[in-house]
Amino acid sequence: MTIAFITGATSGFGRATAERFAEAGWALVLTGRRRERLDELERRLAGKCPVLTRVLDVTDAQAVTECIAHLPEAFRAVSVLINNAGLALGTAPAQDSDPEQWQRMIDTNISGLTRVTHALLPTLIAQGRGSSIINLGSIAGHWPYPGGNVYCGTKAFVEQFSYALRCDLKGTGVRVTNLAPGLSESEFTLVRTGGDRAAYDQLYQGADPIQPEDIAETIFWVANLPAHLNVNQMEIMPVSQAWSPFSVHRDNTPD
Repeated sequence: MTIAFITGATSGFGRATAERFAEAGWALVLTGRRRERLDELERRLAGKCPVLTRVLDVTDAQAVTECIAHLPEAFRAVSVLINNAGLALGTAPAQDSDPEQWQRMIDTNISGLTRVTHALLPTLIAQGRGSSIINLGSIAGHWPYPGGNVYCGTKAFVEQFSYALRCDLKGTGVRVTNLAPGLSESEFTLVRTGGDRAAYDQLYQGADPIQPEDIAETIFWVANLPAHLNVNQMEIMPVSQAWSPFSVHRDNTPD
């Protein structure tokens, strides 16, 4: 039985990925902070594959350790870790940002991701050839933008952490991928804007953005590549998104 462990499985990319892997009959360990959503997802997928759900906040070090240490025997041999749990908070420039939001992003996107990874590394190494860590990064980790400040920094960390893991895991058979989506439509944006539906609609209007199912299909493809292949980095954008010229501030103050 092939087992995937997915963090942040209750919405967006995580939920769509759980559904895609379930269609293929994978066994799933699904974690998230919202019990009611986990229960609904378990009911939805239970007829397709073995499913284990656990309420887990990745920012809680003890909870992560206990969750992974006490997986039932049938779900212990995890061969694919999908580090999806993450968030962005706020769009203000750094000087106007809330430092508590900064810390929450760091705790989730960096500390949470590394904590789950470290706890599962012995299991993944034991599975050996063909096992995978797939980290959800972002184009924000490579291409900064106004208001991105700490969020961009956390995703840059995810990219470099993924590369460094590849170095350390050479010879173990464990593969590591940083998947960096661009403009994507999900609850993620509503969280970032504090539930501002108008801002959400304006961002996606006419853009035909990436959908959670697109990322789920990509993750599934990466996880199912031949065991001798590793996708180090995959940056994926909607066709509507591209780069713009560098921003230049011009001082128009008269001499």
